[in-house]
This record gives sequence, structure tokens and C-alpha cells, in this order.
Amino acid sequence: MDHHACSHHDHTSHHHIVGCVSLVPIFNHLPVEQMNEIRQVVQSISFQKGELMYRAGDRSDSLYIVNKGKMKIYRLSESGKEQLIRILQPGDFTGELALFRQGIHEAYAEAMENSQICQIKSEDLQPLLLKYPSISLKILSEFANRLDSAEKQTANVATEKVETRIAMFLVECLEQDQSASNIIELPMSKKDLASYLGTTPETLSRRLREFEDAGYIEQKGQREMKIIDPDKLLLI
Repeated sequence: MDHHACSHHDHTSHHHIVGCVSLVPIFNHLPVEQMNEIRQVVQSISFQKGELMYRAGDRSDSLYIVNKGKMKIYRLSESGKEQLIRILQPGDFTGELALFRQGIHEAYAEAMENSQICQIKSEDLQPLLLKYPSISLKILSEFANRLDSAEKQTANVATEKVETRIAMFLVECLEQDQSASNIIELPMSKKDLASYLGTTPETLSRRLREFEDAGYIEQKGQREMKIIDPDKLLLI
């Protein structure tokens, strides 16, 4: 399926292209002249909520950078169950393996909300990687961080109890938000969070209620909650 032939995709937005190149970590360290070279090969594409950017089996030939919105990367099991791998926020990217080898996508990328994506074909970016090695080093650094995170996630699912995985995730959210009121907003739906943590939505809801009954958290909505006692959560 050629997603980029759809009529509602916009390839012309100069503003979004400038944002992709000047704001994302893999490019924002470059001098202006080098950034301008990158801009020449960027295409801006829009996706509506629920629309697939690519699916498993599609040819992998581009680097995709989220400029606005949010994308989720997931696999489907043989039974059709969705397994969330990660969520891409503005500045995050996917498809980087296409820069180093030909292949096909093994996962799905779906817009969680209306999103603006910058696409760079690997054939256009590879000459610039050779010309400016610092870009390659930045991409490898970001990729290494992602690999480290994935390995930790795999280890947690394999060795930690489900309530421990949930508690650790909530504390990590609190540490990232650094909210003075200790109120966090989950970065994904509870259904996606359950998938990410290797459990079921029912078990997740049950454990959160148990945390609330114990006085560790206070649920304020579908995604918002107050972390009352992070130290106790870390002991679970």
C-alpha cells in the first residue's frame, strides 16, 4: 500500500519542514548551512488519528520524524493481539534501520492523534550521512538509547511482578514530569499501557485500584493521577 499517494497528505508545508530539521535532536546540532541541505530532501506528510504510516510487510526505505502529534509503534501477534513497542512524541523518529540496510517493516506505525510527520528517503539521506558523520553519530546515539530502554523493558517483563512494573512506570512518569503537585498524565491509554507492560487492561485497572485503596495514588481521570507516595510504590 502506498500511503504517500493519499490525497489528504500534504507534502508542501515549509513551516513543518523547518520544524523537523531545526527542532529534532538528530539535526538540531548542525550549522545552518547543513540544516538547509537536509531541508532540501524532507517531505512533510500529515496523518489523521487512527491512520497507518506504515504496516508490517511494507518496504522500509525512509526515516520518519514526528514533528507534531503522536505515533504508536506496535506488532501484532499471530492471534491478532496488539503488542505496543513504543510511542513516538515530537522529535522522535522511526525507520532508521532503512539508512543502513534494505528491508521491510516488522511493525505497524499508527497515528494516535492527528500528526505531522517529516519523511526523508534513505537514498536522499545516505549521501549526507557520509558528508556529515555527526548526523550518523547522533542517530546511533538515539538508537542506542532506544535499545537500552527496550532491553530494560524486556527484563522487567521477564523478571518483575506486574504490580512492580506498573509501580515503576508511574514513578518514572513522575520523575520525567517533575510536577510540584505530583500529578502525572499517562502518555498513553490504559489499554496501550497494559500492552506495553505485558499485562491486560483488567489487571492494570485492578492494580491501580489497589494502589489507590492503599493510599499510594489518587486517580483523577482516565489518564491523570496524583502520586501520593512514590517511595511506597518503589517498594512494591
